Amino acid sequence: MRERAPSLAEAHSARELVYWAEGRFLGAGLCFAHGTTNAREEAVLLVFHALGLRFDTSEDRLDRRLSEEEKARVVGLLRQRVQTRKPAAYLLGEAWFAGLPFYVNEQVLVPRSPIGELIESGFSPWVGEVHRILDIGTGSGCIAVACALAFPEARVDAVDLSPRALEVARRNVMRHQVQDRVRVLRSDVFAALASERYDLIVSDPPYVPARHMAALSAEHRHEPALGLDGGPDGLAVISRILDGASGHLTEKGVLVVEVGEGAGALEQRYPRLPFVWLEFTRGEDGVFLIEADALRAHFSDGGSY
Repeated sequence: MRERAPSLAEAHSARELVYWAEGRFLGAGLCFAHGTTNAREEAVLLVFHALGLRFDTSEDRLDRRLSEEEKARVVGLLRQRVQTRKPAAYLLGEAWFAGLPFYVNEQVLVPRSPIGELIESGFSPWVGEVHRILDIGTGSGCIAVACALAFPEARVDAVDLSPRALEVARRNVMRHQVQDRVRVLRSDVFAALASERYDLIVSDPPYVPARHMAALSAEHRHEPALGLDGGPDGLAVISRILDGASGHLTEKGVLVVEVGEGAGALEQRYPRLPFVWLEFTRGEDGVFLIEADALRAHFSDGGSY
């Protein structure tokens, strides 16, 4: 059993640098919420990237003595993580979502939504035949692209209010060669979609209450506020999605939205809406599903609550 982390002077291999970085990350109080969950995972991600190692690399390569140039490259990246507090995905220019790699920069949130697990399962058992999909607040385009690959016969609209985010989304659409089926366009929720209707509407919108923004970690504050700030109670955008979704869903359409810790506030605002709160094998929560007929029945009464 390893008794202590090696000093930097003692760290000469990839394995030893992982142990050293783990100690530095813990000591610096870094936040791990952007694709990793702890200091060890983060250290492995950065060390392996700097050395061009695969995650299934052999034990002997992990213990090989590094050249001074290799060590300097690794240490430089690790120190940058501590000094800047940028999420690792921004330092690497890449994040993984639903088993797929995506280019990211500080114009988009780092992909991490539990909706990825739903995409991997084809939203089973909630959806049947899918021809049209809408991703609201697409950011990097990760949900839109992953949906296009999961439903190869479907056409996908990916909308966002930020022109800079849309540039990133278009880059990822091209990267995964789905440009013939994914349309990227600027829209404030449904504003630019006229009478378009979809079998599946998915969204990971901003849902952090405005009063909580200042308390976010330094890592979160590197992300665009537009993708996080959900207004006074965190429901500003979510309410607009709910209010307009019935007019853009097909008869058997389904709406899936991530709300994070806002489930209680949402149910308090909409006590008569039959939200289905989805469960995930990876321990996530805060995602609801609601069917088109339930939305139509509710909003046809003339009220929003």
